[in-house]
Amino acid sequence: MIDNTFYHPKTQGTFKYFDIGDLILESGETLRGGKLAYRTFGKLNNDKSNAILVTTWFSGTGKIMEDVYVGEDHALDPSKYFIIVVDQLGSGVSSSPHNTAAPQAMAKFPKLSIGDDVSAQYKLVTEAFNIDKFKLVVGGSMGGQQVYEWAVAHPEMVERAAPIAATAQVSLHQKIFVQTLEDAITSDPQWNSGWYGSALDVRAGMDRMAKIVATIGWSTQFYQEKRWNTVLGMSSLADFINGVMKAYFEPMDPNALLCQMHKWRHADVSRHADGDIASALGRIKAKTCVMPISHDLFFPSQECEEDCKLISGAKLCVVQSKEGHMGLNGFEPGYMKQVDGFLADLLTV
Repeated sequence: MIDNTFYHPKTQGTFKYFDIGDLILESGETLRGGKLAYRTFGKLNNDKSNAILVTTWFSGTGKIMEDVYVGEDHALDPSKYFIIVVDQLGSGVSSSPHNTAAPQAMAKFPKLSIGDDVSAQYKLVTEAFNIDKFKLVVGGSMGGQQVYEWAVAHPEMVERAAPIAATAQVSLHQKIFVQTLEDAITSDPQWNSGWYGSALDVRAGMDRMAKIVATIGWSTQFYQEKRWNTVLGMSSLADFINGVMKAYFEPMDPNALLCQMHKWRHADVSRHADGDIASALGRIKAKTCVMPISHDLFFPSQECEEDCKLISGAKLCVVQSKEGHMGLNGFEPGYMKQVDGFLADLLTV
């Protein structure tokens, strides 16, 4: 085990742990003594009809969702709703390679799936809060993959679904891209097959990964218009790469990121219907708002639209942002205003 202060409450804010016990994974292995980090906002009403679940994306924790998406000035308003923000397994805060004891520590941490995340979250919401229905399940990127998993695997529990910048089935383009991120980390000699002494030992590999994410995490317009200066206030391209991209990933744990990459690369709800994506999405009963980001190169809007067409009654709501996929962080002026508007409309139907 490695103690990484980035994942401590001093950095991540206030959260609790739910003991999920021994969780049998889709791989057949058992995650032993698993813990799920979560934070709540607002009050659950008497008939438990105001519960909202918010899921997290790759490298993101509940803290970013709290800071950017939740508040009385947002659609996810804790004065109206009981909001549960949950950190996915392998996030660095919930059970992850660096904070799990032997024999499942570090490189021996089990391979997880998006389905395993939802199984753990199901235990949390049913056992800790006795919730059997969500007014809304919402999340972006990998969080959106979890939204699709919830809506397909537990259609009776999800009244509304809002996957943001995500697809229900990972594309071949995505698989290749994520493999390059994995290779960037594991090619670092200090990676040592996952048995490094400190996350900072793998700084070179993490920096390579950060530069790869920078290539399509942001849109071509972001670079052409030098929005790293006008929006983010960075003085040069090098300043942006070092001061934003590398600085963002550097404090994180490499094994935790690789754990999440594995889930990202294998995300596919069609496995619930023998590989038939149309049949899988046909199971969704939720009122669904599919929210691609206009300039997203990770999950292009046309791919999200194809999913939307397969969901009965679903509405396509494109969020305009030249920041591309990284617009999820709320950098784009007006991004959250659009998202809040779409979510507010969804919550009224």
